[in-house]
Amino acid sequence: MSRGDGIISHPAVRQSQRGFSLIEIILVVVLIGGIVAFAATRILGGGDRAKVRLAEAQVQTLAEKISQFEMDTGTLPASLDQLVTQPGGAVGWLGPYAKDSELKDPWNTPYEYRAPGDGRPYDIVSHGADRKPGGDSVNADIRND
Repeated sequence: MSRGDGIISHPAVRQSQRGFSLIEIILVVVLIGGIVAFAATRILGGGDRAKVRLAEAQVQTLAEKISQFEMDTGTLPASLDQLVTQPGGAVGWLGPYAKDSELKDPWNTPYEYRAPGDGRPYDIVSHGADRKPGGDSVNADIRND
């Protein structure tokens, strides 16, 4: 209430200074936490899909490097390490064809290389996010074409 001299009495001041209740604060914190959790799963889930795409590209790049090794030497490498360091007695080796870091998939697991492969001259395989043979989605095996 006003006294006429510009000074507001106590009851009016208390009404204008009313704050949030504890329930309202908890509700807002829970809602913000839910939004952050939803956004984080969307962002982090996309990371695994990106790693799958990267592994697919790396497998194809390694296949091209193996083809280059074969064209230069006339034979397939016995292991992927021969793309990095010259094997003893290799004639025509013009490498290095790859770096050590390129021999690991996005999950930091070495690519599996087999020559001969399954119905083809060689196989390059990444076992995906779970690092185990088989699986589906981001855990599926990634192979050269």
